Amino acid sequence: MLATYLSENKQRFLDELFELIRIPSVSADSKFKDDVRRAAEFVRDRLTDAGLDDAEVIDTAGHPIVFAQKLIDPAKPTVLVYGHYDVQPADPYELWHTPPFEPTIRNERIYARGACDDKGQFYMHIKALEAMLATDALPCNVKVMIEGEEEVGSDHLGTFVAENRDKLAADVILISDTSIISNDVPSLETGLRGLSYVEVTVTGPNRDLHSGVYGGGVANPANVLAKMIASLHDDQGRINIPGFYDDVADLSEAERAELAKAPFDLDEYKRDLGIDDVAGEAGYSTNERTSIRPTLDVNGIWGGYTGEGAKTVLPSKASAKISMRLVPNQHPDVITDLFARHFKAIAPASVKVTVTPHHGGFPYVTPTDSVEFEAASRAFELAWGKKPIPTRGGGSIPIVALFEKELGIKTILMGFGLDADALHSPNESYGLFNFYKGIETIPYFYQEYARLKGKI
Repeated sequence: MLATYLSENKQRFLDELFELIRIPSVSADSKFKDDVRRAAEFVRDRLTDAGLDDAEVIDTAGHPIVFAQKLIDPAKPTVLVYGHYDVQPADPYELWHTPPFEPTIRNERIYARGACDDKGQFYMHIKALEAMLATDALPCNVKVMIEGEEEVGSDHLGTFVAENRDKLAADVILISDTSIISNDVPSLETGLRGLSYVEVTVTGPNRDLHSGVYGGGVANPANVLAKMIASLHDDQGRINIPGFYDDVADLSEAERAELAKAPFDLDEYKRDLGIDDVAGEAGYSTNERTSIRPTLDVNGIWGGYTGEGAKTVLPSKASAKISMRLVPNQHPDVITDLFARHFKAIAPASVKVTVTPHHGGFPYVTPTDSVEFEAASRAFELAWGKKPIPTRGGGSIPIVALFEKELGIKTILMGFGLDADALHSPNESYGLFNFYKGIETIPYFYQEYARLKGKI
């Protein structure tokens, strides 16, 4: 019995996840390059152990991709599982309550970098597949592709997908890299925002200057950068870049009303974040601001002296990293170009400005009237005893739109995380309940998908 197998192997599943989490597979930092490969090899070995065939680590111009498959019957539908084994940098380390790459359980939650994003979530699929294969309960063909560059824009996965359409041919893509409303209220994300990510640098004098000798007579790049960034929003929270909203697909009042059915407690939201009030674009709720509206945010800013004590310096340059989350119909390259032209145009003559694009991705919306979505909805209903609520996600998985373009198939976003998991932040976590409930729910998707496709 599948349920018995899952119950008898719970501790081993968790122990294996902890082994994977202990590998610091930070794709953004070259000093972790060997660890990234080590994580890929670990994933390959666990796919083999789970009973999948042809497991391999495939080199790319960047970090490697892991692939495996189990083809049981060409007449049956094929599911392509996607995930990523790379993680965000753990900095600043001093803000972690326990070491980021030593998973620790507190209050029934796993605390570690990658616990939820995405090691804990994609590993559920490997264990669910293992359980189905061990109990002769896999009703579909399956292919698994786990990459190592999602956190840096999946730069080389697009080329791999375009060059391997036959290898990756499937009927649907299944991804667990998103969240549910709560452990009591399951949900299925029906869309993701796109992304434009840039780095800007404002340069003034040819060297750092004494702020007493030169202050007041020479433009301070840090001051100029702060003023330029502040001008990017108006007093209504709208983004002050000409043409930025030209292609935004606005939702109808009926669509907004449907999304508003998702339970949301504003007071609890503020308490959880330790804030006294929320902020954002006027005329939209907090849930709408974080899902169906585009945004512009500073992700990091630096310049001059930031060490201990005082140093009266006027910095030669100042920089910032800025991300813009995009909604349907917005093109990341167009937005990046609009931003670059505007940011340079508002710079005073006393400084020079450079804008360096990093990575981006298209927004994505998946239909809710498909067999695939119905199978996912039924899976949650069978495992949780209640029908999941459709929601829109605020994050980005840049490769999803490319999957549809290159492979011609839709993606189901079947995530099990929570907004409180602190993704990309110190003290990231993932609930033990969510990890095990995900492993329980995933087999139901295969069962229902095969049934609805008429292959059982």
